Amino acid sequence: MARALYIHWPFCLAKCPYCDFNSHVREQVDSAAWQAALLADMRHEADLAGGEALTSVFFGGGTPSLMPPALVGKLLQEAEKLWGFAPGVEITLEANPSSVEAANFAALAAAGVNRVSLGVQSLDDAALRFLGRLHDASEGLNALELAQNTFQRVSFDLIYALPGQTEAHWREQLARAVQFGTSHLSLYQLTIEPGTRFETDVRRGGFVPLDDDEAAHLFLVTAEMTAAAGLPAYEISNHARPGEESRHNLTYWRYQDYAGIGPGAHGRRDGTATVRHRKPENWLQAVARNGHGLKEERVLPLPEQASEALLMGLRLAEGLDLVALSARTGIAPDALLRGNMVRQFEHLGLVWLDGPRVGVTPKGMPLLDAVLAGMVADELLLA
Repeated sequence: MARALYIHWPFCLAKCPYCDFNSHVREQVDSAAWQAALLADMRHEADLAGGEALTSVFFGGGTPSLMPPALVGKLLQEAEKLWGFAPGVEITLEANPSSVEAANFAALAAAGVNRVSLGVQSLDDAALRFLGRLHDASEGLNALELAQNTFQRVSFDLIYALPGQTEAHWREQLARAVQFGTSHLSLYQLTIEPGTRFETDVRRGGFVPLDDDEAAHLFLVTAEMTAAAGLPAYEISNHARPGEESRHNLTYWRYQDYAGIGPGAHGRRDGTATVRHRKPENWLQAVARNGHGLKEERVLPLPEQASEALLMGLRLAEGLDLVALSARTGIAPDALLRGNMVRQFEHLGLVWLDGPRVGVTPKGMPLLDAVLAGMVADELLLA
């Protein structure tokens, strides 16, 4: 049964050059049509994945802060009616820090949003221009202050390891960031994703990404500074005061079930992977035709479930319990990982073992992809 609900709002005012998310620019959006379609998609999913109160709801995008607050409120009312909300339910909305969107913060809070994730991305105007953001640093800081005065919990994002970025520059940015006192920070290294404008720019020689070794060093600087500020990394890119972790994202990383509605949304439902139609117009047509936006429902073989659980769980500082994963999938604990590689990585200080639990150390996190490829059993990686 779903423990969490993800609602995708695919629209943005502009497409950022680094973004490979399912986001689209449209001159007009028919809010009434979208409300009807999202409600229909939600009801269909609740019929199949209901029965347990939601611990979290997450509005992602796209730019959900462009949603009319009345629509947000209507969706939350329906979600509570269909599933029920667990005590202390976490309701997060991703927001951009433009003044237009910040003006909706009070109405969004009144609609039920109690946590906002703010896409500040940088405190430096030149970096914001490079990243194609529509706000400047001053506007971002004003929105952050307003968010802190409006919502119960606030997180904000920064992107680092930009071309030519020095350790001194990033230390100055991060030192300022932790002083704002938010309980959560998402700190992402710039990654050149396929199909983005940045990929084209790099291929054409427009800029050279930061060297991998320099980026890895900035990762270690990030871990050191956030831990010292009381915001230790609980996931490879996410830092929080103890108890302030994103409950919604922990549902993903702990491989628990969640419902996903809206264009391109993914979900996990009792061993079945669900995927909605990606293009907004195709999703709307599917809802009108079928009463839901599903494009695919696929029962995942147990080895594939085990692989997903490992690849997600090993991102977390807490690691995961191999005995519990074995009980869930029927795959013996010693068949989930390549024992010789685990022991080798442990000897190198990249992996830790504690009874049935295994995890990646802070030293190993910058090498996470290589560590995972090395120690997850071949049969699972190929599943």
